[in-house]
Amino acid sequence: MRPLTEEETKSLFSKLANYVGNNLVKLIDREDDPHVFRLHKDRVYYMPTSLLGFSTSVARPNLVSAGTCFGKFSKTGKFRLHITALDCIESLSKYKVWIKPNGEMPFLYGNHVVKAHLGRISEDTPEHQGVVIYNMADVPLGFGVTARSTIDTRKLEPTAIVVFNQADVGEYLREEETLF
Repeated sequence: MRPLTEEETKSLFSKLANYVGNNLVKLIDREDDPHVFRLHKDRVYYMPTSLLGFSTSVARPNLVSAGTCFGKFSKTGKFRLHITALDCIESLSKYKVWIKPNGEMPFLYGNHVVKAHLGRISEDTPEHQGVVIYNMADVPLGFGVTARSTIDTRKLEPTAIVVFNQADVGEYLREEETLF
């Protein structure tokens, strides 16, 4: 387990800033216990500094995970957020999308959100902005990237894609072999 390099940190923070914006500072400078990001086997873990001390006492081959897995770096060096980061992202996200009950299952099976399934969307959401997707009971289901802005969404036909699916809670079942 090692600290992230400058390039890895830049890639991670640019991806997170797309979802949480200026609240990115709140992820690291927490009032209860400062948190850090660490890399282990191409996966980025988010953990309190108190847990970091315990994880250094375990040998690298024996360490499975420590903290919350935020995502992984691909072989090309790009960072991909995992669904396990949803709990941390959803409380800090600026833009949100709510989907209707008939749109929950298609989204959880990995499909994109179409306008017919859109319940509500945050005001002034720009195009290609990271959003957290909720059901109508405010339960977070995943996150994605908007295909159109809020204003453009109103003019679309019902079958047009509004949000591209990046990760959803259905991944826990679909990718349980490779998720951790």
